[in-house]
Amino acid sequence: MSTETALLLSNVSKRFKFNRDEAESILDVIVSSVRRKSHRHEQILWAVSDVSFSVKAGESVALVGLNGSGKSTILKLAAGIMRPSDGRVEIRGRLSALLELGAGFHPELTGQENIWLNASILGLTNAEIGEIYDDIVDFAELDEFINMPVKHYSSGMYMRLGFSVAVHISPDILLIDEILAVGDQSFQDKCVERLHRLKSEGTTVVFVSHNPATVISLCERALWIENGKLIADGATQQVVADYLASQGVARLLPAGPLSRDIELLDLRLYDVSGADQEQFEMGHGMTIELDYLARRPVEKVEFDLSFQHENGTFVGGPAGLQGESAASVFAGPGTVTCRIDSLPLSPAKYYISASVYDGDGQAVFDHRERLVSFRVTDGTASRRGGLLRIPAKWGAVSDPSPAPIDLAPAELGGSGLGAGEISSKSRP
Repeated sequence: MSTETALLLSNVSKRFKFNRDEAESILDVIVSSVRRKSHRHEQILWAVSDVSFSVKAGESVALVGLNGSGKSTILKLAAGIMRPSDGRVEIRGRLSALLELGAGFHPELTGQENIWLNASILGLTNAEIGEIYDDIVDFAELDEFINMPVKHYSSGMYMRLGFSVAVHISPDILLIDEILAVGDQSFQDKCVERLHRLKSEGTTVVFVSHNPATVISLCERALWIENGKLIADGATQQVVADYLASQGVARLLPAGPLSRDIELLDLRLYDVSGADQEQFEMGHGMTIELDYLARRPVEKVEFDLSFQHENGTFVGGPAGLQGESAASVFAGPGTVTCRIDSLPLSPAKYYISASVYDGDGQAVFDHRERLVSFRVTDGTASRRGGLLRIPAKWGAVSDPSPAPIDLAPAELGGSGLGAGEISSKSRP
């Protein structure tokens, strides 16, 4: 392992054993014992398969891929939480890991007690903890809750405390696993700013996130993980572009910080009656309102929405205000609306992300990942699977000579996501 290398994984694999068939009833157990045969069939899952990479000291590396691809397992192996089934993991320097909400916290202890406990475990002396204690509490913004047992904390409060402890112990290596998706946007922005600061100070960062904008701005290198294997390792812009393209996403945010000349503020969902809604029946309509704040007038602006399945798959989104139809905005607050007449999404939970670009699509003003979530239900209780129901009409021909008989439209007649209409309600 080179002196310049902070983290090394060499031919690392991790397998898990589980039982595919469990006894479903007492009778099953009795029958299996009489036959002297176990009802359980052991299966093996290779969560990580022969992965090798190294991270230089001071380098920032992102792991990208779908949920269940093995990213979190790789971070746990790197952190020493799991031991590899095969291969070798080496680290050099003090490592701090923020992998799961509440990990390392004792629920019965207060926030204050957990700070001392965690920092001690990470190798700090009492004197060193005392020097950074106030900074940890101030950054986490938990002053009034710091003497409360953490079992009463919300997920956002857990994230605040865990992140604050992790970044204030002056780690040489910092591992973060999607934890920034929890909590309010202002604190997420604060966390990203702190990560940029740590990066400039030479901290090695290995980062898992589904937010392309954060990944591109923070990391110069990315690893694409799929089915436990390393698919690509290279410059962040290219690897993320290839990964998103594999998911059918053509748009990629440009590198560098967001200008925030136009800032996206909030997103709301309404049903066809205009009522606030978080659950929609498949095939029914949806109206989306997106609030923004323009810090200067912009002649041509493109607003864009993208839908993501709960398993991490990018589904697509409605056609935005683009090209000649791009909106012009005045300085100040405004709102754009998008109407989708018929949702073709299959039953599941989905997230909506929003972006705003200049009229040429070359520069990005702002991007907000997973602004809201909503659920799609199926009133017909159909279980066909898949991500979409394709709108179509079926016809039957009993004889080539007569005209085809036009049957009733499929259950999701009408247009799909591409038929969404976006209108601007920009206010001077």
